[in-house]
Amino acid sequence: MTKKKISQTALALLSIKAQIAQLEAEAEALTDTLKREMKSQGVDTLDGDGWTASYKSLPQKRFDTAAFRAEHLRLAGKYMKQSTQTRFTIR
Repeated sequence: MTKKKISQTALALLSIKAQIAQLEAEAEALTDTLKREMKSQGVDTLDGDGWTASYKSLPQKRFDTAAFRAEHLRLAGKYMKQSTQTRFTIR
C-alpha cells in the first residue's frame, strides 16, 4: 500500500469515527429525553408504533475485587494471572 493510500485510509477512518461520535451523542440525547419523559409520567415503559422503550433498575451482585484484595492480599495474589491486550489507536 502506498503512503498516499495509507493516509487516505487513515483519514477515512478518522472521519467515520467522528461521525460515529456525533451519532452516539445524538442517540444519548434522545435516550435522555425518553428517560425524562418516563420519569415525568411515572412509568418504566413507553410503547409506540413499532417500538417499546423501558428504563428499569435491575438488582445485581458483583464480586468486589478491590475489597477482597485489600482484606486478603496474599490469597488474591495467588489467583491473579497476567494477560496481554492489543490496542489500536488513531488520532
